[in-house]
Amino acid sequence: MKKYHLRTYGCQMNEHDSERIAGLLERDGYAATDSADDADVVVLNTCCIRENADNKLYGALGNLKQLKDDKPDLQIMVGGCLAQKDRELIQQRAGHVDVVFGTHNVHRALDLLEAARADGPVVEIWEEAMAGEADAFPSALPAKRETDYAGWLTIQIGCDNSCAFCIVPSVRGREISRTMDDIVAEARALAADGVTEITLLGQNVNSYGRDLARAARQAGEQVRIRPMFGDLLGRVGSVDGIRRVRFTSPHPKDMTPDVFEAMAEVDTVVPHLHFPLQSGSDGILAAMHRGYTARRYLEKLAEARTTIDDLAVSTDIIVGFPGETEDDFAQTLAVAAEAEFDGAYTFVFSPRPGTEAADMVDRFCDPAEVRDRYARLRTVIERSALAKYRARIGRTEEVVVEGPSKKDPTVLTGRTAQNKLVHFPSEPIKPGTYATVTVTDAAHQYLLGRLEQVTARPTHRTRLAVTAVAG
Repeated sequence: MKKYHLRTYGCQMNEHDSERIAGLLERDGYAATDSADDADVVVLNTCCIRENADNKLYGALGNLKQLKDDKPDLQIMVGGCLAQKDRELIQQRAGHVDVVFGTHNVHRALDLLEAARADGPVVEIWEEAMAGEADAFPSALPAKRETDYAGWLTIQIGCDNSCAFCIVPSVRGREISRTMDDIVAEARALAADGVTEITLLGQNVNSYGRDLARAARQAGEQVRIRPMFGDLLGRVGSVDGIRRVRFTSPHPKDMTPDVFEAMAEVDTVVPHLHFPLQSGSDGILAAMHRGYTARRYLEKLAEARTTIDDLAVSTDIIVGFPGETEDDFAQTLAVAAEAEFDGAYTFVFSPRPGTEAADMVDRFCDPAEVRDRYARLRTVIERSALAKYRARIGRTEEVVVEGPSKKDPTVLTGRTAQNKLVHFPSEPIKPGTYATVTVTDAAHQYLLGRLEQVTARPTHRTRLAVTAVAG
């Protein structure tokens, strides 16, 4: 049997694209292998959000050169965001790569492999998703999910924002939303396959549907202009068999009350909000083109917590954006302290060629100052996270079992609706099982608990699912 080895770099969107690539390969008779040495095809699905992503890719390609020399029939494919950005440069730097493909033509992976076998190395990059093509959304493609009980569901691709630090619009294209009927049909298909937790994916999920409304108006239809994402949460959340609905990532400037109301009213939508702040300085937020002030951000956060019971909030923060002063950073610390986040993904600014911020070279911050600021920010984040986690002690939480702990096989790991990890001793329980656990202790990144009872068993059917669309 032919074998493939697949490595994924980057975000959830890339992880979902990798599921689709794996599904295509397995439908064609390939089997997965954990070792590139055993593979007939090696696929690297890339990210380009930060500079170290480039280094990881070209380092991995360098390591694969000897393997390619030893196995001339081995095919190496590079896809994803960095492929979309670097294009022919990848084969110029690594001539042993057989196929380079981008973010808009994932469905062409097998065709490109065949073309490379017949005619030599191939670079195929589409500038945008083509109408009617299966590449735009995963609904027409098989997907080999990493877990049986949880599934990604893409509701939108691309991004129409112009954040100065972000290269995503360049490599993912303009915003294109799926129809609501398509999304709900895929949710039903996932539920029928045993999926109980769905994560809705988009570069800017809460702007979902704006392009659909725009197209309808241009076609002369009478369309009431209003947000659509809250409606979508309600429809997906009411699908039989779905116990949890998550989404990532929203943009604070586009967050509307209907989303908070849907999170509060739809039982299956979890009380966890990832709400990217990026900076607490109004001057830096303006330079980033984020479209909100720190005060407006905190007002929306307060509205969310007032509306949604027991809400957990995580965020993203960039340290050292060009021009950031000590006063700007102090404002970020103050906002982070006031927001009392449950957790945060914190990043040191990384200039990405092709973005506005990459050209602000004369305003780049001193690396030593940035390192110091980063450490101080982590102290604030970890203090609030620990307080939030300790507040769960004594509570009984429902978790979905993810499997045994990596450090101790006698301890299981589960995840709460708030997206907090809980470790608890137990006999083996099948992943995807729901159970109640009483929290007995806490750290700033996980909880410890005691198993109470199993509340729902998994109903997995197959690891390779082909989802259907409506219409």
